Amino acid sequence: MKPNFEQFDDIPGTTIFTIEKAREGFALNQFCMSLRTEVNRKRFLADEVAYLDEWSMTPDQKDAVLTRDFQKMLDTGGNVYFLSKIFASEGKSYVQAVSTMTDMNVEQYTAMMVAGGRSIEGWRSKKERGEA
Repeated sequence: MKPNFEQFDDIPGTTIFTIEKAREGFALNQFCMSLRTEVNRKRFLADEVAYLDEWSMTPDQKDAVLTRDFQKMLDTGGNVYFLSKIFASEGKSYVQAVSTMTDMNVEQYTAMMVAGGRSIEGWRSKKERGEA
């Protein structure tokens, strides 16, 4: 029996990594895993477009990588643990990368997390926020 993940569609900022997302993001995630080796990291950083052309990613996925749009990468099947290879290749921290998926800069995001994280007020339902 397949779980009903549609129940989570109303939660703002939630991307569920389903089997469908895994299939959609297979090439993107394989690319990310290739960055585990120094030689591949150097090749990627030296000529990102040429390196990405070696992978059968969609144009949207390639664009997301080139623009470092991590939310778009998640939306097109990227797994956050695999995506970490991209920002780690550039010497960036997890906090630096994750803050790009918010409306905050790194300092604001860090302060919010140190203070206990995002308040749940206004983040329980897209309908409550007028988004759905």
